[in-house]
Amino acid sequence: MRRFTIGLLAAVTLSTALSAVPAHADGGSGRPGLAHCAAGTCHFDVPPGTYDVRVTLGAAAASSTSVSGETRRSLLPETAAPAGKRLTRSFTVNVRTPEGEPTGPDGTPGLSLRIGGSAPALADIRVTPARHARQIFLVGDSTVCDQPGDPYSGWGQQLPQYLREGVSVANYADSGESTVSYLGNPKLWATVRPLIRPGDLVLIQLAHNDKTTDETTYRANLETLVAGVRERGGQPVLVTPIVRRWFNPDGTLNNGTALLVNGLGVDHPAVTRSVAAARDVPLIDLTAKTKELVESLGVEGSKALYLYNEARDNTHTSVRGATAYAALVRDELVTRHLVPKGKVRVR
Repeated sequence: MRRFTIGLLAAVTLSTALSAVPAHADGGSGRPGLAHCAAGTCHFDVPPGTYDVRVTLGAAAASSTSVSGETRRSLLPETAAPAGKRLTRSFTVNVRTPEGEPTGPDGTPGLSLRIGGSAPALADIRVTPARHARQIFLVGDSTVCDQPGDPYSGWGQQLPQYLREGVSVANYADSGESTVSYLGNPKLWATVRPLIRPGDLVLIQLAHNDKTTDETTYRANLETLVAGVRERGGQPVLVTPIVRRWFNPDGTLNNGTALLVNGLGVDHPAVTRSVAAARDVPLIDLTAKTKELVESLGVEGSKALYLYNEARDNTHTSVRGATAYAALVRDELVTRHLVPKGKVRVR
């Protein structure tokens, strides 16, 4: 865990001295919450829910600070503050149990935030219940989920850093899931669906594990998910799967392995596009977007997006790859007017 710099320690001491009574996460006191922080981690004993977090960054020396939380979610990208300057940034975070993958361990109760960056300096932090937040629910597999261990990362784990206060990500993606298992496991769709409120977005990316799912079943399962979201007043968004890094000799990814065509000949991206068109559902063609990016980087350059160097894994993404793919999703959310431009960050 990254240690606080001397500048940060000074900032903590000063801010705490200004307020002997720390703020509680119920928003009642309105005082600084640095008493909840130690050794680079801030913990707030709050029940599951959605919370706005406001951080003030900066110290006497130049600083550069990022914030992550819960199960390795990136919540605020590294932000530089000049010497002697204070910057305020806000974001909204989803707190739930289990805090990571829905079929994983419960994790630590409450909200845990980790202060990182190359020269971290936290001058103040406040946590209050979010009153008008819009949720983005994620339904997906291991390429989307909050991966518990480094070096793995799902793109959904990196998406929160691109969103401003008022929009949070509730990542219910889970490793190893297909459309069949996601609908059948009571910890998954049966848990997510009742949480959807009118106006919430639900991004659905399931294909990597539908290796033995026939086309009729795959299509029907996507339609079931879409209908379930709409019945709750939510906005479904179908997302085609990220490509596998599987090159042809000519440097392209034009093959069934890369483009998620299963052993039965089911072209998952094509079926997803077809369902989106037939049911008038917004589509994020992440297959096309990631194919373009991977091919542009080439055989060698694209290795860093995946875990090829670490595990000869051409399916799961590194933090770098997941961050790049989350940016593609962010761009599509704005382009398709699913999230207002003012609610996203551009790194």
